[in-house]
Amino acid sequence: MAGRKQRHDGQAPERPPAAIVPITDRDDPRGVPSAQGGWSENIVTLDDALVVPTSGAGMVQQGGVIDDRDRFVDAAVHWRRGRPLLLPPATVPAAQATLRGSWLWGGVLLNHFGHFLTESTPRLWALPELEGQIDGIVFLHKRNGEPTEFHRTFLKLLQCDLPIEVALAPTRVERLHVPGQGFGLGRITIGTPKFRQLFTERFARDIAPEGPERLYISRSALGPKRGGALGESLLEEHLAREGYEIFHPQQNRLETQIARYRAAQRIIALDGSALHLAAFVGSNAQRVAMIRRRSSSMSNAIVIHLKAFMHRAPDVIDAIRADWVLRDRARADRFSLGELDMPGLQRLLARGGFVAPDGPAWPNLDPVWRDAEIDKLRSEFGMDYIAIPRETGPEAGA
Repeated sequence: MAGRKQRHDGQAPERPPAAIVPITDRDDPRGVPSAQGGWSENIVTLDDALVVPTSGAGMVQQGGVIDDRDRFVDAAVHWRRGRPLLLPPATVPAAQATLRGSWLWGGVLLNHFGHFLTESTPRLWALPELEGQIDGIVFLHKRNGEPTEFHRTFLKLLQCDLPIEVALAPTRVERLHVPGQGFGLGRITIGTPKFRQLFTERFARDIAPEGPERLYISRSALGPKRGGALGESLLEEHLAREGYEIFHPQQNRLETQIARYRAAQRIIALDGSALHLAAFVGSNAQRVAMIRRRSSSMSNAIVIHLKAFMHRAPDVIDAIRADWVLRDRARADRFSLGELDMPGLQRLLARGGFVAPDGPAWPNLDPVWRDAEIDKLRSEFGMDYIAIPRETGPEAGA
């Protein structure tokens, strides 16, 4: 294959910014991916494509796919909540590596569990259509990492045993198949029909349900830097008395997590990544209660995912008394800790049939104990929290 030439002016091909020129045609890959189809369900095949690594660790980065005429390939861009996260590189670099054969474009490979599930899987819907035609999957990586055993196990559960290649340098690919983005965060969380079909028909189909009928998915062993709820261990004690297994997914193999989620008839969890996996393997015969752990819309994608894939909306429970947030951030985010209104939470769970309506009362956190916990986080982890009280009481919805 011939070497790649840069443009004479050293600039990337012009591309109208989506924020200035809105694209309403679903078939135009410059526009937001749509769960109704369009470019999200198309496959673009390129010969002599160049995969350009991302420029750093920021939210929006330069990098992506360049075709054999030095044009930026919009269909390879990853979108999050209506925003493109890959922009054309300032210049088209020379290739430093070559991948022979035919490869599937996987997008950006992430190590964070939930972001991998939602943002590194959206192009895998093309695996059945390209079966027997590809030699592997090529990704970019946000922080120059390598594929892990978790990534490989997940692909095997999709009946895919192909190698994973992460482009850490500009890499020429002999033939690159670029599927549209069929899933992700935002409106596309519903998933295109082809993406939903992939998980319905192929994912973990040999893993049988195994475990109790009542399951609480815990975050208490993750540590404070992952965010959560103050006094979650006390909530676990209440739920254990109601017959719930306290399950720590990160301490179990992926296959065990799936077996547990398939077996449980009642699942309770704080909003978090584990519920994305539950959505992929659950059914409408199950009931899920998602307890919000922060005053934020970030968990809305979990609700959309559960409803779209399980064909049943979860019970969304908001029983936050106060958000304990880092002083220097001053907002509820992935680091914040929710202080729950425990009597209100008990009442809402009972209303949904998740706990007994006449069980022993769940008291709120003792203020002295709570303040000691906050002091401990400050002294042991250097995390300085302040409270932002909520003005409204607990609510439930779907």
